[in-house]
Amino acid sequence: MTEDSANSKVDFYFEKAEKWKSELEQMRTIVLDCHLSEELKWGCPCYTFDNANIVLIHSFKEYCAFLFFKGALMKDPDNILIQQSENVQAARQVRFTNTQDILAKKEILKKYIFEAAEIEKSGQKVELKKVSEFEIAEELQNKFDTDSDFKKAFYTLTPGRQRAYLLHFSQPKQSKTREARVEKNIPRILDGKGLND
Repeated sequence: MTEDSANSKVDFYFEKAEKWKSELEQMRTIVLDCHLSEELKWGCPCYTFDNANIVLIHSFKEYCAFLFFKGALMKDPDNILIQQSENVQAARQVRFTNTQDILAKKEILKKYIFEAAEIEKSGQKVELKKVSEFEIAEELQNKFDTDSDFKKAFYTLTPGRQRAYLLHFSQPKQSKTREARVEKNIPRILDGKGLND
């Protein structure tokens, strides 16, 4: 792995932090001790090995966290990995609300980081659910049934874009909201764009 050194382009993330400042800095120290390359991706510090994402540091209102990109493949003997939601397939978090907890888990965290890097080096992949395994909201199916061009455009999208739309359309409890989401995104889908493009 590479030499442990902070990337000056990432410094601002830690400098601007108002909440979790000391926690984030401690997390950075731990991950840099593991000799990963530090980059800025998705506006967050991301640590890579041979250009492959291993772990990300990010903060939320209630906690800050390490996010292991292939956490679903990790052993987790200390039972600290958390699946953010039922829809997250590969990533897992380790959450913190104070510096003492981070310091107490320092050696465990390093082991987890090294395991994540080994998983990446081995070439292991998280087997993601196929698009066909996701539920299709009734409102989306109705649109498919009445508009073959729309259906063709949807299935021309990449599997990741299809999954994002399927989850987005099926989340609301009310049919009216699901239908509104489908209608709102028809132009994007016809243009071959994903939900977040």
